[in-house]
Amino acid sequence: MKKIISKREYDTEKSELIKKCAYGTFGDPAGYEETLYKTEKGYYFLYVNGGEESPYTKEDIKCVSAKKAEEWLANK
Repeated sequence: MKKIISKREYDTEKSELIKKCAYGTFGDPAGYEETLYKTEKGYYFLYVNGGEESPYTKEDIKCVSAKKAEEWLANK
């Protein structure tokens, strides 16, 4: 997935995958996944996707600061 946010490109295919976490099982309407990526320029983002009853009802990319990325990693 690719998304432009504040004139910056975030692309899952061109970025380094840091860690992926899945919650629930495949097909679970409350299940979802979060994947942390780092771009070549050092920006972090989360790729999120989930079922219709999850916190992420549609595929999306969310920017996160380096500090938030470290916190996310520490809690996963």
